[in-house]
Amino acid sequence: MLDQIKQKIVEAIPDATVSVEGGGGHFTIEVISATFEGKNTLQRQRLVYKAIWDLMAGDNAPLHAVDSLVCKTP
Repeated sequence: MLDQIKQKIVEAIPDATVSVEGGGGHFTIEVISATFEGKNTLQRQRLVYKAIWDLMAGDNAPLHAVDSLVCKTP
């Protein structure tokens, strides 16, 4: 699951360095990307959530919660 989350984010944000930890449906994600330059926190997080949304959709979604999402520039 960790690799699947990383893959989805890198597909959406190709220059991203992604760190994912957790399990049991709850994860901590850190994304570092130049794509975030000039964007506020909410805009940065929306880019990441859009990338992983299909993993969070539905009653049996493998990704239940993102306990911490850090999005920063290099």
